[in-house]
Amino acid sequence: MNINATLLGELIAFIVFVWFCMKYVWPPIISAIEERQKKIADGLAASDRAEKDLQLAQEKATAQLKEAKSQAADIIEQAKKRASQIIDEETQRGHQEREKIIAQGQSEVEAERNRAREELRQQVAALAVTGAERILGRQIDAAAQSDIVEKLVAEL
Repeated sequence: MNINATLLGELIAFIVFVWFCMKYVWPPIISAIEERQKKIADGLAASDRAEKDLQLAQEKATAQLKEAKSQAADIIEQAKKRASQIIDEETQRGHQEREKIIAQGQSEVEAERNRAREELRQQVAALAVTGAERILGRQIDAAAQSDIVEKLVAEL
């Protein structure tokens, strides 16, 4: 047996096997590897885009939160001003109402005082007429008495 012939046969079989693998086995394996690499690259790119989108969304959310806080502070400040304004208005209205009530009370007191004076004048006049009757010892008629009373009231 010749070692060279065996080696040559094995070399030919190996070359045929390599050619067969390169022709039929290797292309599907290479395409699967390339497809896998593409999917991984796409996934990494999508991950980077998602990370950037997340960062932008967080920045936007932070900006909106700051704006909302600012608006809330403005609304609170406006509410405080309005409350202060309402308190001032109600205080003024209360003062006006108080002055009105005091004026009404004073007018009522003045009217009651005048009425009491008139009653007192009439009573004094009646007493004066009664005293005059006793002094004179006679009765003055009612018409003359009322006339005298009215004159006395007018004088007082």
